[in-house]
Amino acid sequence: MKNLFILCTLIILFASCKKDPAIIQPQISSAGPTNATVNGSRRDLTHDSLFLYAKEVYYWNAALPAYDVFNPRSYINGSDASSYQLSLFNLSQYSINPATGKAYEFVASSSGGNTGYSKYSYIKSKSSANPVAYLPDLQGSVDIEGNGFDTGISFSAIGSASSYEVRVKFVSPGSPAHQAGFSRGDFISKINNSPVGTNYNNEVSLINNALSGSSVKLAGKRINGSAFEVTLERSSYKSSPVYKDTVIVSNGKKVGYIAYARFSNAGNSNSVLNSIFAEFSGTGVTDLVIDLRYNGGGYVHTAEHFTNLIAPSSLNGKVMFRERFNTLMQNGGATILKNQPVLDGNNKPQFTNGRPMTYADYSYKEEDNSYNFKKAGSLNSIQKVVFIISASTASASEMLINNLRPYIDVKLVGKPSYGKPVGFFPITLENNYNIYYSMFTSINSAGQTDYFSGFTPDWDAADDVTRNFGDPKEICFAAALNYIGKGSFVTGSSVATLLSIKGEKISTTSSSFDVRELNDDNFFKGMVENRFKIRK
Repeated sequence: MKNLFILCTLIILFASCKKDPAIIQPQISSAGPTNATVNGSRRDLTHDSLFLYAKEVYYWNAALPAYDVFNPRSYINGSDASSYQLSLFNLSQYSINPATGKAYEFVASSSGGNTGYSKYSYIKSKSSANPVAYLPDLQGSVDIEGNGFDTGISFSAIGSASSYEVRVKFVSPGSPAHQAGFSRGDFISKINNSPVGTNYNNEVSLINNALSGSSVKLAGKRINGSAFEVTLERSSYKSSPVYKDTVIVSNGKKVGYIAYARFSNAGNSNSVLNSIFAEFSGTGVTDLVIDLRYNGGGYVHTAEHFTNLIAPSSLNGKVMFRERFNTLMQNGGATILKNQPVLDGNNKPQFTNGRPMTYADYSYKEEDNSYNFKKAGSLNSIQKVVFIISASTASASEMLINNLRPYIDVKLVGKPSYGKPVGFFPITLENNYNIYYSMFTSINSAGQTDYFSGFTPDWDAADDVTRNFGDPKEICFAAALNYIGKGSFVTGSSVATLLSIKGEKISTTSSSFDVRELNDDNFFKGMVENRFKIRK
């Protein structure tokens, strides 16, 4: 059926769908588009909506097929959430990255096939328990508002499958684990009274299941050598986004270090960042090491503020970054957004010219979504910035790096980052589901945006979970300090070579420092934009 059109856009404005299941729906007619009211289940209508929004707001919307080809109502199996997830996943696999020959949103499973989840786009139930998850059926550690609901501890394993150590990877500030005195680098010998460390393949499920429960009993040794046996109970808490900050004097230079967990909202992040950077300024810091290895992103405005804290005042007025939406949105043609009301932080409608505002009132032109440097704070002497990154470094974290690359000596240490130069704002369906489509790319002043495969580190290093954040003998931090002091990295990425530079004698083989992931932290991976100009 060629040249057939979707007759109308839909979606529930406020709660109308709850009262009337009959909604204007797309009808296929050889005579052309006409409005028709048809009956359909709530799931049918939501699948229609999910597709129709994608056709207008999805960044790669030009690659999507017609309604009758995709047939959104065919995704009916499973629960509501799982059927919507499958529909969104299939929509996200049409646009192919020529650099890889696979979809931009392809995520490989351990067997090389698709995981069934999109790399960037996702769906979240608004009624799900705190905190925000970046996947629809998994909960993350702490959401981007700073709310936690877990024990607040995460593990990694180092060594071979038959001989490994479980180490604390990070502890969320304010969490039960933090209150119990745990820190990164602590050694775990028993979990729920079961010894671990001799059979990774058999024990990994035990470890993961234990940490996903409402409580967990842990025994082992602190990083300072003292023994412990503690039971942690899951609870709600408010968490600072900063794991650690310190100032290190290395090779005659004062280096500011900050391990930053997430680009949380301004109320959760800005005051603590301002205080840390004021201290950096007061102590004469000239170089920075910013540890983003577990930072999956967050709010664009927080990343912008962080950039302005680092950048010198000489950059004021110069372009920091701009956001590029699809052509239809740039031209004001995404009329389906009239069904998305603009709400304030208390979910109250906002008004313009005496009527409720919708997202169709905003401008998505590139020139209206361009942001310039505006110096924040008094730190104005930064010469070098080294970022510590990993596969969990994503989105707004990568944006911070990308913002600075054209202007400052920026280097990367660790493992390749996630690769997510796209961002979004939520689209609400059914008054219950927020859909986060990939909507825009973030582009720096040099036009750089194509890092879908992530940033490659200048110095490759494993995650040294044997040491705490900010320890100058931790492998990644030691490499960063070496570069800041000498202007170059040590030859190769040998653990033994680097730690011998720091005066530490070790014996290591290639397998003894293999890092194996344990519990899936399910970090929020995203770049959320919530600031727009009214369209003229």
